[in-house]
Amino acid sequence: MTPGVLYLLASVACSVTVAVLLKLARRYDVDVRQAITVNYAVAALLCWAVLRPDPSTLVTPQTPWAVLAALGLLLPSVFLAMAAAVRHAGIVRSDAAQRLSLFIPLLAAFVLFGEPVSGRKLAAILLAFSALACLLRRPAAAQTPADSRAAWLWPLVVWAGYGVIDILFKQVARAGTAFAGGLLLAFVLAGVLMLAYLLCRRVRWERRHLAAGVALGLANFGNILTYIRAHQSLPEHPALVFASMNMGVITLGTLVGALAFREPLTRLNLSGIALALAAIVLMAPW
Repeated sequence: MTPGVLYLLASVACSVTVAVLLKLARRYDVDVRQAITVNYAVAALLCWAVLRPDPSTLVTPQTPWAVLAALGLLLPSVFLAMAAAVRHAGIVRSDAAQRLSLFIPLLAAFVLFGEPVSGRKLAAILLAFSALACLLRRPAAAQTPADSRAAWLWPLVVWAGYGVIDILFKQVARAGTAFAGGLLLAFVLAGVLMLAYLLCRRVRWERRHLAAGVALGLANFGNILTYIRAHQSLPEHPALVFASMNMGVITLGTLVGALAFREPLTRLNLSGIALALAAIVLMAPW
């Protein structure tokens, strides 16, 4: 295997590992708020140590503080939503909803930024919305109305939240902020805001919650780093990296959720998985 392929496999594994850790959090009674806070501290330290952002680019007149502040609020909020989605809807639907969020920036490019609409991209968006509709349906058996509502509401929040986060990161890039610097600032702001929230709530800090946060931060940053390295190792094949990453996460997430955690999937849900994969293939810039 080439290094690029190995990086891709590692990125897919790290992404699904984040969902697995969130799934196990409930089983082992882990406070995901504490874990997510520590996750951002770990991710920020690794970002500084590995990506080595240029200090001179971190704070400049062009730094889009309003956008970064929005990211600081959204990153932990959507991470908490992801934890709720995994708990109520399972890994399969949550991972698929997160990956389908990439169609929100595409839609925004048409609606907000005046990008020309092509038939292929429009078809990909329609497939993505159809996939989302199929994925949000759960078997009705043994579900209370509250459980049923949570099973489709939280993945929908994840889908919308990660889509907006993607748009905000694109705005940071447009402002001229280097990727590593913008990522570091977003992680720091997210961690500080989560820490302030937990201090206000006067939570009782426990070692196991903090240890879970370290594992979460390693997997979270590992996903980002290996995805970057995959693009760097395969510079002539961006479509391959894009499609393989998103399809890999949906496929592996489906296998782990269905086989390891026995998550129930209807034929409609499986049709949604197939539609999501088709939408990603159609959207990839081949």
